[in-house]
Amino acid sequence: MQRSWKHAGQAISKFNSASRTFTTSNVRRLASSPTCLAKRAQSLAEADSRPVKAVRQLEFQTSNVNPYPRLATAPQNAPLMNIREIKAKWENVLEKAQKADQQVTLNGRIISKRESSSKLVFYDVMCDGDVLQVVASKSTYKGTAESFVQINKILCRGDIIAVSGLPGKTNHGQLSVYTVDKLELLAPCLHDIPKSKLNDAGKRFRNRHVDFLTNPDAINTLRTRSKIIQYIRHFLDSRGFLEVETPILSTLAGGANAKPFATTAHALDMEMQLRIAPELYLKQLVIGGLDRVYEIGKQFRNEGIDADHNPEFTTCEYYQAYGNLENLLADTETMIRSMVKHIRGTLQVQLRDGTTVDFASPFRRLNVLDEIERKTKRQLPNLNSKDSVTALLDICREQHIHVPQPHTISRILDKLISGLIEPDCVQPTFLLGHPLVMSPLAKDSVDQQNRHVAARFELFVATRELVNAYEELNDPDEQRKRFVSQQQDRLDGDGEAQEADHRFCDAIEYGLPPTAGWGMGIDRVVQLLTENHHIREVLAFPIVRNE
Repeated sequence: MQRSWKHAGQAISKFNSASRTFTTSNVRRLASSPTCLAKRAQSLAEADSRPVKAVRQLEFQTSNVNPYPRLATAPQNAPLMNIREIKAKWENVLEKAQKADQQVTLNGRIISKRESSSKLVFYDVMCDGDVLQVVASKSTYKGTAESFVQINKILCRGDIIAVSGLPGKTNHGQLSVYTVDKLELLAPCLHDIPKSKLNDAGKRFRNRHVDFLTNPDAINTLRTRSKIIQYIRHFLDSRGFLEVETPILSTLAGGANAKPFATTAHALDMEMQLRIAPELYLKQLVIGGLDRVYEIGKQFRNEGIDADHNPEFTTCEYYQAYGNLENLLADTETMIRSMVKHIRGTLQVQLRDGTTVDFASPFRRLNVLDEIERKTKRQLPNLNSKDSVTALLDICREQHIHVPQPHTISRILDKLISGLIEPDCVQPTFLLGHPLVMSPLAKDSVDQQNRHVAARFELFVATRELVNAYEELNDPDEQRKRFVSQQQDRLDGDGEAQEADHRFCDAIEYGLPPTAGWGMGIDRVVQLLTENHHIREVLAFPIVRNE
């Protein structure tokens, strides 16, 4: 906003003194109290020391202008249209210096203001990502001369406005809307909007609304995210799956190896947990007769934050009765390949480092046990032996892989896979043959080396895990044994090991059909298809540490 602040100090002081109502002063006092400030970082609005807000509020008061009017319904002779609709109807129809014979009403945000004279002002208005010029000309405006001068004096960059006027083209051929019946302020912007992107990550994510206003890439990422979720829904709906919702709060969070968030339901006087996965509920729906179900929703895991992990994240899980691992492999490849084509328009996706990921070729398949032995040139120990932990740690030391406590077989194997195999999974790669100890909810299978492994795979692309899937264990007695083994891991210090859910085991006793289960990390898919390295870039409002 280009304003002259000279001589404004005294007027601002008087305005501030006169406008300290009970409500405003108490809200402000509460918001700036040490208790509140300790819980959050200072916003850009709070850090703005310029008197923009006070001067504008004084201007509204002295001009008797309501800066927050109710939105009026567009009149029949000037129907409401967005910029995309206006361009589609008149861009290729009107000639230079020609105006349409129909008025329209347009709402949007001013992103620039150019004053040619007191009788002619140009605004660039943005609506839903599209931009159109608005020409405020005294010659076409039907209001009084006084109202024309007043409204154009008040309006500033960032304000939300309503315009009713004629679409037309300037002498240079630029499509515009010429104000006729209305040029109205709907909501003012009381702080300067930066004219370039925010570069500081802390400022960006603590002031996400400002980031969206200045960074089109951030908005486009959210649009792509929406398209990806829509595509997943369409893919599953077209195959007869039913979308369902399962509880986020429960007395026992299960379905994955992770540490849950804990809370209290005061009405029930009950300790509860936020879910870490919807798996156990979805399988109970299959037991209940819903053969194909899926859920897209938030999961919550009380774990670390890095480029690939956020405590709150979005997944899609589906469960298909009478499905097996080969069905899962085939459907996953079909879904991913068609999704990439739909979103990117090509099956070759170039990463920011210049690497091209090819989704056209058949996805590679690797056996994790064979690959670990090939990489280490060591034969893995019998995982059921007492010395297996010591032997696995020896291999980790040889490969310079650090394994933090507690040293359980599952955690050590996970470190070996992440350290030796995952970095090579740039092209789409299915990892198969995980030991049963790593998959407490999966059916067992026998691989080509006659080893008992989980009927499971993980899909990695660009070194990130996108999908985890397996044939579901449906033997209640075996499931109880697996839970007992997990409890031993918890006793050994692994707080992420699953707790025994005896009610789920009881449910399986009613008969869980042979079922294929599948889970995708949607945030990571969005990272891949929008070429964003960090997960916070694909979340509308990621968690940010307080300053």
